[in-house]
Amino acid sequence: MTAPAASAASLSSSPPSRSVGLRLGALFGPAVFGVTAAGVALPDVARGLDASPAAATWVLTAHALALGVGTALAGRLADALGIRRILAAGAAVLAAGAVVCLLAPSLEVLVAGRFLLAAGSGAMTSGALALTAATAPERRAQVLAVFGAVMAVCSAAATLAGGVVTEWAGWRPTLVLPALSLLALPFCLRLVPARGGEGRAPDLPGAVLLTLTAAGLLILIQSTTLDLPPAAVAGTAAVLLVAGTGCAVRTVRRPGGFVPYTLVRDPLFRRAAATGAGVYAGLFGAMYAVPQLLVRDHGWSVFAVGGWLLPGAVAGAALSRVASGLGPRGARLPAAVGAVAAVLLGAAALTEEPAVLVVGTSAALAAFAVTQVVLTGLLSGHLAPERRGGALSLLNLAFFVGGGAGSAVAGALADAEGLPVALAVVAAFPLAAGAAAVRLRLRHTVSAPSQDRSKRATEGAS
Repeated sequence: MTAPAASAASLSSSPPSRSVGLRLGALFGPAVFGVTAAGVALPDVARGLDASPAAATWVLTAHALALGVGTALAGRLADALGIRRILAAGAAVLAAGAVVCLLAPSLEVLVAGRFLLAAGSGAMTSGALALTAATAPERRAQVLAVFGAVMAVCSAAATLAGGVVTEWAGWRPTLVLPALSLLALPFCLRLVPARGGEGRAPDLPGAVLLTLTAAGLLILIQSTTLDLPPAAVAGTAAVLLVAGTGCAVRTVRRPGGFVPYTLVRDPLFRRAAATGAGVYAGLFGAMYAVPQLLVRDHGWSVFAVGGWLLPGAVAGAALSRVASGLGPRGARLPAAVGAVAAVLLGAAALTEEPAVLVVGTSAALAAFAVTQVVLTGLLSGHLAPERRGGALSLLNLAFFVGGGAGSAVAGALADAEGLPVALAVVAAFPLAAGAAAVRLRLRHTVSAPSQDRSKRATEGAS
């Protein structure tokens, strides 16, 4: 059989694009339950374990941190060891974390379980992104459309799912909802290519420095909410400064390390990271503040909040489908949707009207789905295949750290200034993201990785 015939046979025997997008979306989607749905259960967690509300916030902080770091580390390990091994290891860690959460006798043990759970969930998200990026170019748009739609539905339904599960089954099952990814895993393993990784060990010291930097940043932002003493705040700031400096130095001195220097220099990657971080920060911050405003000030039930946010998932799914078909032409779509979300969230903070609160949050959900689809598609077409997994995982680390920072800022401001002020501030994040996204298209054809690929092609031809 000739090569074109073999390729055609492979395409005809592979699952339909919609099925692939649905499977990968189901593998990634439950990760968002770890913050938004779990937030609904926090009051019950504090009562159940006799902890203060500030201490219970560690349940969300640990998850946001471990999810971002787990995604980045799993992506780099997948490049070295192969996607199948990383998904198997991540599934084991995710299951172990779920068991610890279900049986935890104290808040400290629960936080440790949530850290394990999120690290395993990060491996699931990393695998989903790598498999999405590895889709054949002619099918990638359809796969991304369904992938983004599933993510939008999961994001919009998270509050409703958290309320339903907490009401019917208690707070412990709510905290392990990310384990739903395990149900999609067997169907996704069939999509894993036979070829393994490069066999090269990842840069573990670089991974540690990046982890400490992300941890220091998130904890420092939440220091007031977490009631940290001054000595702990000073220590956290020192760790952030030392680790951040070390990470930057190592990136420059070791170009092939955990954070590749060529990737950091790539204008498309930098702008994509800033865009996604801002959009995630706006969404996570809104999902922290808006449900509380609707429940506390307007007497809504958690079920009503979740139900009225579902139309936002429909809008996000529709826009994701449009964005996936535009290719590079849609690079500026995140800027437009992010700006609309920012304006609506700002209006919601000023008026506190239920309809405006719902519409603003729905716009943030739509921006989230569109941004994920557009940026995954741009980076997938921009990077060499052997670099996609690690690069997309580092990109999503920036996204999740941005999301964690958004919810942390919202929580800190809500305690000090009130929920409306918190919502007004987090509305600025997607606006900044829109500004970063404006020039995505202009830069994406002149970056270093594209030049590297051209150079390799020229060398191969010669």
